[in-house]
Amino acid sequence: MPTVTLPPKENALFKRILRCYEHKQYRNGLKFCKQILSNPRFAEHGETLAMKGLTLNCLGKKEEAYDLVRRGLRNDLKSHVCWHVYGLLQRSDKKYDEAIKCYRNALKWDKDNLQILRDLSLLQIQMRDLEGYRETRYQLLQLRPAQRASWIGYAIAYHLLEDYEMAAKILEEFRKTQQTSPDKVDYEYSELLLYQNQVLREAGLYKEAMEHLTTYEKQICDKLAVEETKGELLLKLDRMEEATLVYQRLQERNPENWSYYHGLEKALKPANVEEKQKIYEEAWVKYPKGLVPRRLPLNFLSGEKFRECLDKYLRLNFSKGCPPVFTTLKSLYHDKEKVSIIEELVVGYETSLNNCRMFNPNDDGKEPPTTLLWVQYFLAQHFDQISQQSLALEYINAAIESTPTLIELFLVKAKIYKHAGNIKEAVKWMDEAQALDTADRFINSKCAKYMLKANMIKEAEEMCSKFTREGASAVENLNEMQCMWFQTECALAYKSMKKYGDALKKCHEIERHFVEITDDQFDFHTYCMRKMTLRSYVDLLKLEDVLRRHPFYFKAARTAIEIYLTLHDNPLTDENKELEADTANLSDKELKKLRNKQRRAQKKAQLEEEKKNAEKEKQLKNQKKKKEDDDEEIGGPKEELIPDKLAKVENPLEEAIKFLTPLKNLVKNKIETHLLAFEIYFRKEKFLLMLQSVKRAFAIDRHHPWLHQCLVRFLKAVSENKDLPESVLTVLKQETKRLFGETCAKSFNEAFLRKHSNSIPHRVAAAKMMYYLDSSTEKKAIELATALDESLNNRSVVISTDVLEGLCNGSLGNDKETAEMYRADCHKMYPHTLAFMPPGYEENMKITVNGDASAEPEEIGNDM
Repeated sequence: MPTVTLPPKENALFKRILRCYEHKQYRNGLKFCKQILSNPRFAEHGETLAMKGLTLNCLGKKEEAYDLVRRGLRNDLKSHVCWHVYGLLQRSDKKYDEAIKCYRNALKWDKDNLQILRDLSLLQIQMRDLEGYRETRYQLLQLRPAQRASWIGYAIAYHLLEDYEMAAKILEEFRKTQQTSPDKVDYEYSELLLYQNQVLREAGLYKEAMEHLTTYEKQICDKLAVEETKGELLLKLDRMEEATLVYQRLQERNPENWSYYHGLEKALKPANVEEKQKIYEEAWVKYPKGLVPRRLPLNFLSGEKFRECLDKYLRLNFSKGCPPVFTTLKSLYHDKEKVSIIEELVVGYETSLNNCRMFNPNDDGKEPPTTLLWVQYFLAQHFDQISQQSLALEYINAAIESTPTLIELFLVKAKIYKHAGNIKEAVKWMDEAQALDTADRFINSKCAKYMLKANMIKEAEEMCSKFTREGASAVENLNEMQCMWFQTECALAYKSMKKYGDALKKCHEIERHFVEITDDQFDFHTYCMRKMTLRSYVDLLKLEDVLRRHPFYFKAARTAIEIYLTLHDNPLTDENKELEADTANLSDKELKKLRNKQRRAQKKAQLEEEKKNAEKEKQLKNQKKKKEDDDEEIGGPKEELIPDKLAKVENPLEEAIKFLTPLKNLVKNKIETHLLAFEIYFRKEKFLLMLQSVKRAFAIDRHHPWLHQCLVRFLKAVSENKDLPESVLTVLKQETKRLFGETCAKSFNEAFLRKHSNSIPHRVAAAKMMYYLDSSTEKKAIELATALDESLNNRSVVISTDVLEGLCNGSLGNDKETAEMYRADCHKMYPHTLAFMPPGYEENMKITVNGDASAEPEEIGNDM
């Protein structure tokens, strides 16, 4: 049907519809649509139908909106308005590829429409179609050469395509058109100059960049950026004397910035350690209160010089009472020699301060009493770091005894218990710290995090509710605020409680946050060009490209993948059937006890459900009120995440792959990515993908214990599978022989054990695989895994807990007696660890949160 031209009256109404849409007055827009469509001559007017659909979409009526827009499009296929509206509808549904097609169709009928070109360019940059983006920006530049955004957008397109020279030329041409006096302060012009300089530097044109910076230095507002860029460029151009002066000026400006000292080192090129130290000694004289010039030499000094420099640094910090001193030295703990010097010095201080209130008996003047407190605080953290938790507790208890009101002490005590493997005791002390200052959000968050680690989800939610919005549920508010640390810990807590549906809900919520952050770029594509914050804009685009590299995403994805693997191995069955099967084997007394327990659980669940419904009702009222005030809701509601539905998914491995794909693209440097990939492909029996995963993991760390287990399972699977095509089998055998030197799983496992016979994690991995390959080797495998000799390396609470779990769950055999003996041996070695406590210990231990015992009196009474 050809395009129908509206008469003046209806045309004026149509323009008002457009204005209402732009000003978000959707109800008024619908009234004007009705006025046009109620006229029988224009009842099927395509553009009005399309605009009505777009307006309804903004009010959340998605299906009706699509029907109207498609109807409008059928009535007027040659209308650029209808195609443009259809594109906007697809964009609101995040179907960006479809939206781009619609915009291109719209441009066929109106090739110079600025609004459509702008919308198309936004989608192209969002989807990183850089070639298309450059073409669209070129069209916009031709149509509007006087507009600033036209030039900037075209230059950015070349910059992102890494054609730096062309980008620099366009920016220079544009700069010439900007009439600004050298004395006038113009922030936007300043940002343009800094962006231009960044492009020159990225192009490798350091000489031109230096000249550019010198020419326009006076017109750039960000003087610090100028100095820092100058320093970098002078180093690149090998003009060391000038670079030295620049870095000395920067040091005067901020003597606590590490990078200025590193820059000065590069400029002065010290030939040996003595010359290097001299740079810092000069800084000590210039900045007597500076801590960084005293800290940095500790990285490269050793022996007596290290001791001397450390002594000055520690005395200065302990006298001032500087809590983070241990954190600043933590990076030195990979060097055993330095660790022993730190220990010797600080233990010496503690003894001397206890005896004569001085660091050394030969010193002049006594130290204030707080100095001893900070020394004990440091020692507690030191011994915790080197896994001597009992000693660490002695020092922190002594400090708490002298100053029972210092929050930091309780924080460290909680941390020591956490590292010792007793999270319940850690929660108790973290809650003690929180009670000392209930207005401190940091301590509140820490306390909630520890509670989640102890699977106390309800208590953690209550703890967080002190700082969330009133009248809304804490969990909902934390999700709204994208509080990902809470959701990650929550997912791990639910996973350890085997509530897989709830854990997956949290993982999917985190995934949605990353989708939202990606979509939030839309707001900046036009804003940054208008405000000229170009350096930040390019940095944002580069960050968004690697967004899922963030640890929050990795942690959530790993948790989700592990849960989906568990659900694939042990799918959730119907609980009622399970209960019926179990009750058949119970005596009358046991059956009665079970029925009572079920009734209590049902009652508890009912009360919780009622509470939840009341909260939901309250929230809905608030939302409704907000919606009425707003009169606007973009897009429809999101699909609700239902835990049961998530846990009973049809194909868990396909769901796991959705989380794995971003990790394979962005977190290639982590071995866990490839090993998780192997676990998925192993279950899908995709042998070539399994080979790809182990090859990539092998390139990162060929001695990793988990990788060894994967390799043994892989070799066994290859040797046992008779249905593989000949070509695939040839590739697998060739590659395994070339990479691992072995194609026999048993001999490969034995070779690995011989090579790593002194490392406990490697011995445990080899023992598990020994039992996996041949269950008759159970006794030998258990002997290997449970050895706790002093001569063995890499002993830790984590690996010992893993061995105990292996003995209990059958991955190392089914010897309950050995498991109990091993637990007792570990308890002697790690007396504070909860996993190694005698049977019945946890039942006797109740966690109190601000004086409330977590055990329920009704349950205790019934059990008695």
